[in-house]
Amino acid sequence: MTSQNDSQQDAQGQSVYSQLLDDIRAGRLNAGDRLRETELADRLGVSRTPVREAIRQLEADGLVAHVPRQGASIRTLDYAEVMELYEMRAVLEGTAARLATRAASDIEIEELEALNNELEKAGATPEAFKLNRLFHAALLDAAKNRFLTKSITGLQKALMILGPTTLTQPERARNAVEEHRAMMKAIKARDPLAAEAATRAHIQAAQRVRVRDLRDRDRGVLDDAV
Repeated sequence: MTSQNDSQQDAQGQSVYSQLLDDIRAGRLNAGDRLRETELADRLGVSRTPVREAIRQLEADGLVAHVPRQGASIRTLDYAEVMELYEMRAVLEGTAARLATRAASDIEIEELEALNNELEKAGATPEAFKLNRLFHAALLDAAKNRFLTKSITGLQKALMILGPTTLTQPERARNAVEEHRAMMKAIKARDPLAAEAATRAHIQAAQRVRVRDLRDRDRGVLDDAV
């Protein structure tokens, strides 16, 4: 009986963890937001035990920190951490593109092109975020390297707490589509160096927009303090 209860709690803890990840990804939970066990348990219809376990998992992922006298809250990344995350993303996703030049099937390349065409039609809308995630997930699948997949998955979780995607900006949304096309052109040509370079350029373009957003946010905080 105890084993059955433990299994049920483990399943509930995983369900709560997945729900909280979705909330962070969708912007329903943002950097600095507190995670109150009682409130979350009531909202999700579970006991505090699976909520506590889910928060521990988020802490292990680097998404949650414990603040003295306040409890658990979504972490806020500093400038250096943001730069480091994008640097690693450029390295890892550049590697994925390079591997895809030899491992991707024609069908997988066609799927990448189809997703990018949908992304172009979506423009700067919430749907663009989902399509962009699918595009990069498909690229990772095409690379066919489980260890690389694990590394990028962990990195993507940390990137979630940066807030809304840069694709909410019309110019960035348009540029991302063209950058994807450059990546796919190199992959179709089976040119590993060009594919890696195009992917690194794509990530670095997103990084520049993110840095500008962070500076605008910090400038706004300073203006409010004056």
